[in-house]
Amino acid sequence: MAALGLSAPVLAQVEPADADAESGIVVTATRTPTPLEEVPSSITVLDKAAIDRAQDIGAAELLLRTPGISISRNGGYGTATSLRIRGAETDQTVVVIDGVKLNDPSSTGGGYNFANLLIGDAQQIEVLRGPQSILWGSQAIGGVVNIVTASPQKAIEGSFDIEAGSRETVSARAALGGVTGPLSWRIGGQSFTTEGISAIAPAFGGKEADGYQNRNVAGRAELALGANASIDLRGYYSSGRVEIDGFSGDAADYSHNREFVGYAGLNFALLDGRLRNRIAYSYTDTDRDSYGPDRDRPLSFEAAGENRRWEYQGIFDLSQQIAVNFGVENERSEFKSRSPSASLDTPLPDFITGRAEISSIYGQLTVRPVEGLTINGGVRHDDHNRYGGRTLFAAGGVWELPTGTTVRASYGEGFKAPSLYQLFSEYGNVTLNPERADGWEAGVEQAMFGRLFTIGATYFQRTTTNQIIYNSCSTGTTDPLCTVPGTDTERYGYYLNVARAKTHGIEAVAALNLGGFTLDGNYSWTVAEDRSEGTVNEGNWLPRRPRHSANASLSYDFAFGLTLGSAVRWSGKSYDNASNATRLDDYTLVDLRAEYAISDTLRLFARAENIFDEHYMTAYRYGTLGRSIYAGVRGRF
Repeated sequence: MAALGLSAPVLAQVEPADADAESGIVVTATRTPTPLEEVPSSITVLDKAAIDRAQDIGAAELLLRTPGISISRNGGYGTATSLRIRGAETDQTVVVIDGVKLNDPSSTGGGYNFANLLIGDAQQIEVLRGPQSILWGSQAIGGVVNIVTASPQKAIEGSFDIEAGSRETVSARAALGGVTGPLSWRIGGQSFTTEGISAIAPAFGGKEADGYQNRNVAGRAELALGANASIDLRGYYSSGRVEIDGFSGDAADYSHNREFVGYAGLNFALLDGRLRNRIAYSYTDTDRDSYGPDRDRPLSFEAAGENRRWEYQGIFDLSQQIAVNFGVENERSEFKSRSPSASLDTPLPDFITGRAEISSIYGQLTVRPVEGLTINGGVRHDDHNRYGGRTLFAAGGVWELPTGTTVRASYGEGFKAPSLYQLFSEYGNVTLNPERADGWEAGVEQAMFGRLFTIGATYFQRTTTNQIIYNSCSTGTTDPLCTVPGTDTERYGYYLNVARAKTHGIEAVAALNLGGFTLDGNYSWTVAEDRSEGTVNEGNWLPRRPRHSANASLSYDFAFGLTLGSAVRWSGKSYDNASNATRLDDYTLVDLRAEYAISDTLRLFARAENIFDEHYMTAYRYGTLGRSIYAGVRGRF
């Protein structure tokens, strides 16, 4: 998805009774609007002020500043981007935009590619870490990224952002919305284009720039049918084009990515508002094509993935201290893909296709037995048409003490069936087993001096069994899985299960707010290892997961409207492959930012990223952005 374009959080019309809790922050990653103080799992919430202050173009860059997050990218903007939470695979993260769960069944792991996710119209971004499968399904082993976009509050309102900078980069976004009687609506669009950098790093022969452009439009309308019912409609379409390089270096190749998201929901409350209900249907369609203009047949790859999802969700307040969140879901996924030969004499191959269906039922009980203490527990049963039934459990608690101390602990389980691509593609293996995971965490946070200063730390641990990896085939191998099933055709590799992967670590955070001065930082120690006993890779680091990383930022608001800030990102070494033969060195990035308020509705901003022009890689052989300078204007009315 090229920008955060859908709007209004799920069940947004429901205001929790205690929304005026101490922090004033209400999160929706729990599928129930919940005060931040009552969320047992570790969560980071970025509000609109933090998002604007960071000035990041892409969501991945913004999320990278939060604890436990690492990314790898195959070049500049628009190229394949993988985001990992606490060392989990990128396809073990669920991405949600205003209640719509996103994933691409035609992608390698069936997950979401962050390449096209720009900041856009985001009002709040939440990162929920640790297994979250009870509420969000089998894919949420690593965690959930939940994005809430702006919702109209006035009769007419709008916003715009325009910026330009290095490598002929231009981004323009505008949105308009309002509330008229029972109808609220919002529509917006964005255009982003950049000349880019070489996808292959210059040290490996990359010389020509690989550009990227994206156009998108989004809209929604919510119609109140009365005091306790409403209809919610949302839609989104984007089209992106990115230039890519070949295995040997510079090439004229490029890829198209088109995404459509549709959502229709009926919200209604019963029993004097104690029982809130949502019935919804969502549809996602992703089409990806790649072209090599120098080939006799330019089309080199095409794939399409579709999701159709029905769901019912209910929230029942048994009392002021007890609430139940429950639901039923049915999701049907399908994909097709093929890789045509470059020769026009070779007929187009048939599409490789696959389908899957999963039906689920879940329930979570939340109890607040005494003031400041919240305890929850849940169960989910998934019935997969290929792998049968799986039942998962989770539990957690958070206790906010009068001393300003908050203690959190949680446990969760996960189950992820192999993706359609892993099963049925030219690299597929129909004998794969589902991935299973369980994890727990415990942490404490201390607020002091009236919450002017906060500090906290969390220890986490997760074990994954039957984790799915890609296994390469060597020339002359006798491995029967190194041929395409049903043929004698050799293939480059296939997917298989490894016995075990284990992750543990510590996340530490601190923040200081003194008037106009803000200083915050975080440090993550993430040990993600292959624990497959008796294998050659036992004890190795899982690929592209730095063991150490840290972020820090500071800003100061002057009384006359100027804000100056700086951000530092340090990432320790990692390895590019499972054998740990290829090392990715550590790096440090320093950014500078400035913003000036011309009026209450209009601001000028500028930033310089990677000011020391650090050369680094997050994926071996692929380039990264060097020193970059941008400036623009932002309006809110």
